Amino acid sequence: MSTYSARITWKSDSPETFTKNRYSRGHTWEFDGGSSVAASSSPQVVPRYSVEAAVDPEEALVASASSCHMLTFLYLAARDGFNVASYEDNAVGEMAKTAGGKEWIAKITLSPRIEWLGDAIPTAERLASLHHDAHEMCYIANSIKSEIVISS
Repeated sequence: MSTYSARITWKSDSPETFTKNRYSRGHTWEFDGGSSVAASSSPQVVPRYSVEAAVDPEEALVASASSCHMLTFLYLAARDGFNVASYEDNAVGEMAKTAGGKEWIAKITLSPRIEWLGDAIPTAERLASLHHDAHEMCYIANSIKSEIVISS
């Protein structure tokens, strides 16, 4: 089976205040293809020390679920002869607390908008089936316990 890796790096910008929990949460994600992403804790979690312009792990999880669903959906649509012109999703993750008080992303709602080319356009029923099959085949959806809802 395949393996995937990421290099995560962080360096203290304030060694004198680190033990007081006053330090930047900004860090970098590096991937094997050479891409580098500015990352941070969520400003909703640690407002003062987060880097608002950076990607936070919660956003990355939501984006991963959306991206995986989209890529699987595109594969299935192409396989079945449907020509997709564009695909856009405004995905949203919702935090909740478990009965034990632990926070987690309990629900991810995908809201894909698809534009089609040509005469072969799936019926509403076939579109729902494509989304269902994409969800069932998506590696990320199969890897997390959050509920994933596809809203049209």
